[in-house]
Amino acid sequence: MKRVLITEALAESGVELLRKDFEVDVLLGLSHEELLEKIGEYDGLIIRSATQVTAEVIERAESLKAVGRAGIGVDNIDIEAATKRGIIVANAPESNTIAAGEHTLGLMLAAARHIPAAYESLRGGEWKRSKFKGVEVAGKTLGLIGLGHVGQIVARGALGMRMRVLAYDPYVSEDRMRDMNVGRAETVDEVLAQSDFVSLHVPRNPQTTGMINAEALERMKPSAYLINVARGGIVDEVDLYNALKEGTIAGAALDVFREEPTTESPLFALPNVVVTPHLGASTVEAQDRAGVTAAEQVGVALRGQVPMNAINAPVPVGEGAEFVAQFSELCETLGRVLYQLTDKPGSSLKIEYRGEISGFDTRLLDVSVVKGLLSSMVHEPLNFVNTPALAKERGMKVETARISDSSDYTNLVTLRLGAGDGGESVVSGTLLGPRMQQRIIDAFGFTVDIVPQEYTLFIRNEDMPGMIGRIGTILGEHGINIGNMAVGRTAPGAPAAMAITVDEPIPAEVLTTLREMPGFTDARAVTL
Repeated sequence: MKRVLITEALAESGVELLRKDFEVDVLLGLSHEELLEKIGEYDGLIIRSATQVTAEVIERAESLKAVGRAGIGVDNIDIEAATKRGIIVANAPESNTIAAGEHTLGLMLAAARHIPAAYESLRGGEWKRSKFKGVEVAGKTLGLIGLGHVGQIVARGALGMRMRVLAYDPYVSEDRMRDMNVGRAETVDEVLAQSDFVSLHVPRNPQTTGMINAEALERMKPSAYLINVARGGIVDEVDLYNALKEGTIAGAALDVFREEPTTESPLFALPNVVVTPHLGASTVEAQDRAGVTAAEQVGVALRGQVPMNAINAPVPVGEGAEFVAQFSELCETLGRVLYQLTDKPGSSLKIEYRGEISGFDTRLLDVSVVKGLLSSMVHEPLNFVNTPALAKERGMKVETARISDSSDYTNLVTLRLGAGDGGESVVSGTLLGPRMQQRIIDAFGFTVDIVPQEYTLFIRNEDMPGMIGRIGTILGEHGINIGNMAVGRTAPGAPAAMAITVDEPIPAEVLTTLREMPGFTDARAVTL
């Protein structure tokens, strides 16, 4: 049984979810040295923000296949090292979006109305209403730098308070912003210059680290407020301190800091600053959702599938993502079948998507096909992280084509693999019915329409009476039970093909017997 290590507090429902299929150890508070000592025993790892999954940890993780982060940030995981080792890293990006969005709006209101300072004043025995005169947010402009999940929640809340919302995010279309009633800014500077409140919603990376510096703060209105519930390090804290002290901007509200935990900062002494200790995701609901989501993601990865929240694997995005994911197993099956039906497989692969599936992001399916194809070529474990690199090492060239018309099927996936003899092998498949059942539609250039099973026999033969009976006799003599059969031909008397699912592996001598019999031109055993 595969083993999962959990190093930080996780919702019990998430732990129990994993225990249904895996052996789970919850070891809280491990030191880095203890983690290095134990990690080699585990297939999966679930963490929050405290555990540092360094390159050294990954090097020691001989069996590790998946790391789940119960939260959105993955700053504490060496993604590059994990990817090189073929380890899937997945997070829980939407688990804390509501909590983070609400906290952002709360900090904005707290800063605008001086709520923390007024609270402390009254607790100290003072009643100074005039000292804490604030500003209304209604009618003001909220500028968002980043319009992802959290940014969109903040935008909806701000619009509900009758604010104008302006956003900069080059990855969100103008039409999408228009639908949300959000104004589109072409640059960060435009947001800084026009906004009364500026809220940050970007990840921390080399491009965003220190992006809000002295120069950026100078572009803001003297009456403006800066809010950061995203990531520490995006704001240069020294420059912000100087800007607040000199009146360059009116105030700031911060939930995150460059170094955490931190209990001492010059910013904490300023009266126009509201601070909280990284509480953006700290709600009961968000923590439970994050834990369950991380557990689900690791479970999916350990079962050999790609988690929808994988950071370093080709996850379908946008409209139709869940629909596309349903085709992943079919595509891997087709890749396995194609390789086993091809003599001397070449390095040229063409994948055709027909019908509705052709209109969506199919990168996951491309990798699924190659994963199936390579499964018989390589000896190392394959997953959705290392497959592209291994295919590249072998010089495999993958071409995709999209065709809106799928002829007789709503969706059809066709694989064409160049063979060493200059020919081409082809298989096609689809999903049918309310349960989206896998079907192999084409093999050997014939329509066969059969549900793939663990053991399948593919035969090419002449179209003449008695061929099916001969097959049944030979398999019966060897104690091989037939599960299902499909036959295909182009015309009466023309070459034909059969696909036969059986309950037992097909010995090599059976294949030899079939190939030597008059009327049979080829026989292949496919194992899935």
